Amino acid sequence: MEATIVCIDNSEWTRSGDYAPTRFQAQADAVNLLAGAKTQANPENTVGVLTMAGKTPRVLVTPTPDLGKVLNCMTDINIEGQSNIATSVQIAQLALKHRQNKNQRQRIVIFAGSPVNEDKNTLVKIAKKLKKNNVAVDVVSFGHEADNEEKLSAFHSAVNSNDNSHIVTVPPGPVLSDVLIGSPIFQGEGGGVFGAGGNGGASASGREGFEFGVDPNLDPELALALRVSLEEERARQAVTQQATGGEGAAAAADAEGGAGAPAEAAGASGAAVPAAAGAGGAGAGDMELDDDALLQQALAMSMAVDEPAPAAGPTPAAPSKPAGGRGEVAAMEGDIDDDLQKALALSMQDVVDTPAPSVDSNQAIAGLPGVDPNDPNVQAAIRNVQHRDKHDKGKEEKK
Repeated sequence: MEATIVCIDNSEWTRSGDYAPTRFQAQADAVNLLAGAKTQANPENTVGVLTMAGKTPRVLVTPTPDLGKVLNCMTDINIEGQSNIATSVQIAQLALKHRQNKNQRQRIVIFAGSPVNEDKNTLVKIAKKLKKNNVAVDVVSFGHEADNEEKLSAFHSAVNSNDNSHIVTVPPGPVLSDVLIGSPIFQGEGGGVFGAGGNGGASASGREGFEFGVDPNLDPELALALRVSLEEERARQAVTQQATGGEGAAAAADAEGGAGAPAEAAGASGAAVPAAAGAGGAGAGDMELDDDALLQQALAMSMAVDEPAPAAGPTPAAPSKPAGGRGEVAAMEGDIDDDLQKALALSMQDVVDTPAPSVDSNQAIAGLPGVDPNDPNVQAAIRNVQHRDKHDKGKEEKK
């Protein structure tokens, strides 16, 4: 933080128009820009204004952080007389000595737009006194830069300590404020950031070399906020990475479990196959009995062909499987053969009585539900029926 007194040249020489629009107006624009740069660089910076010409040098504004006061005072300055640099610098030193915050560094900025009337030795003597009191001095020479070069250079050499003071010479032609934006007077105090709109290169050079592009000495609060934000973002990313790592481990475990599950399922299915095969072998005999039951149902249906259709009712249940021994099964097969022969005879009788074309017995049997024409028992019954038909036919012909 710093306290600055700006010494303005309001002598009659500043009415000249070699700097657009006039020397005084170009100087006023540069002072306003400089005051804004310093107050924005640090909230605790202060800026004061002092006029060097007239009857006596006069302090218009004591060092203040209020930029509005500085801008307002610039509109009330009268152009008169000749400037007095020696007296003005000493008054500016006294104003800085009585600054409220003693921790602020002291700086004087001199705008010299008219010939310097003091001799070289006087200026050097004052410069040494300022250096002893740790007061830095910046000099802006314009208008009579060639005439004042020797005196102002000697003054600068005597006051400079560790390169804390600067001198800038501005020839006629360029805009005074534009030249100062790129000078050490602005950049050394953070002015490059304030003047980014007029000179992007100066603002970039003012931000180089600092974390986040912000000088912590100029804006400690912003630098601290950026650092805290960065730490919070790093902590959030660490938590996210840990969560992602946990999910990846769980996914890997699930993948291993999924690979084991098919193996277990395959083993279980392998164990189930022999069991199923055994069950199939054990139930082979039962399947034969089921076929016999279906055959009985078919015979019963064929026996009811000539009978009127009964009222709709529940489907008769399939007869239970016989649980007897081998002899009972043989007797049941004999009964089945007799019933099958009777059913075939009735079927053949229907075929004979019907004037429809003759139908092969095999085709008639195939039309019966649940009857296999290729079954040996069925084939034997068909042959017996055909033999009886031929025998009966022969008897009728003999009669």
